[in-house]
Amino acid sequence: MKSTSTFGIQFIIRVPGKARNTDASIYARVTVNGRRTEISLKRKIDPKVWDDIKGRAKGKRDEIVKLNNHLERVRSMIADGYHNLVQQRKTITVDAVKRLFMGEENETITLKYLMNYHNEVAVHRLAPGTMKNYGTTQRYLSQFLQEKYYRNDILLHELNYKFLLDFESFLIAHEPKDHQRALSNNGIMKHIERFRKMVNMAITLEWLSKDPFASFKKHFDKVERHALTPKELDHISKKEFKIERLRNVRDMFLFSCYTGLSYIDLAELKPDNVVTGIDGEAWLKTSRTKTNTSVNVPLLPTAYELIELYSDHPKSVENGTIFPVVSNQRMNGYLKEIADICGITKRLTFHIARHTFATTITLSNGVPIESVSKMLGHTTIRTTQIYAKVIENKLSEDMGRLRQKLAEAI
Repeated sequence: MKSTSTFGIQFIIRVPGKARNTDASIYARVTVNGRRTEISLKRKIDPKVWDDIKGRAKGKRDEIVKLNNHLERVRSMIADGYHNLVQQRKTITVDAVKRLFMGEENETITLKYLMNYHNEVAVHRLAPGTMKNYGTTQRYLSQFLQEKYYRNDILLHELNYKFLLDFESFLIAHEPKDHQRALSNNGIMKHIERFRKMVNMAITLEWLSKDPFASFKKHFDKVERHALTPKELDHISKKEFKIERLRNVRDMFLFSCYTGLSYIDLAELKPDNVVTGIDGEAWLKTSRTKTNTSVNVPLLPTAYELIELYSDHPKSVENGTIFPVVSNQRMNGYLKEIADICGITKRLTFHIARHTFATTITLSNGVPIESVSKMLGHTTIRTTQIYAKVIENKLSEDMGRLRQKLAEAI
């Protein structure tokens, strides 16, 4: 007995009529148990650059690479739809697979399918750290489904306001089993926020007809942004550390205090990022990993001295970076040691260096907030205003100058 292929996907092209020198339309040919159907992908291509055997475009031009990547995404979506039908023990026909892909049977699309599709689409758009955060949110969702519903998955159309409230309650009550701290309210809201973005994607794709978040309100707590005072910064700068790892971390922390770089941007900093600026002085030119926004920072003397100090460090030379970077977790662990040694009671993390640059180094010394925003790589002044609170000394100095001007005018 001759066996037939249970499931298959092939990409083909069709040229309309007998037209010459005309782009061909691309179709996905889906075969299920010997029966097949074709789905128009609404894409066209020059037949000369199409490989009939491989079912993909030939060449390495950007538009060819993008098209082939799109074809692979389509292949994955059709295959995922087929496997979802298998797992749900539904009647599997070529028409059912086609309707699922075309969005005509959205009631069969699940939360895990949405999460997988989100990751597939977002992996080339979002920074690795952001993708890691989405992965954490998705693990919480999976754990919540198992503990609350005793299920591994849920259909998208089953998501409702109660599901969101229950998920929020789950996160509030969640007790980590390892060394991690319990989730703060803002941490919980960030998970809810990421979940909402995935649901918004489903709504845009018309996989969901009703927004379960329509009545849900996020509530972030206002967080005090800490920065080092001039005295604390001076104390850390002048402190002698006999242990090399602490000395290295202290210096990288100081570099961020004088440039505003985040941990990941400092970690990827290379000698090529130091250039001669328009004023003939040394500048730092890079881009933020998080937002891909360009960052141009004139280097202050302290920052430039630190670059020179580590120019021949073995680990820096080996990695091709400016500094001998360690992981963010280890960096923050060592900063805690440094804070204890220096008698600083603030919870010292690497991100405090960025706050310190915004307040103690720049704004407090009269640098306009527009310039600070540009150097921090922010896209709006509003973001800078959150980071950069003007300390009381600066306010006092400003009002003192105003008093003097008013007195002289009388």
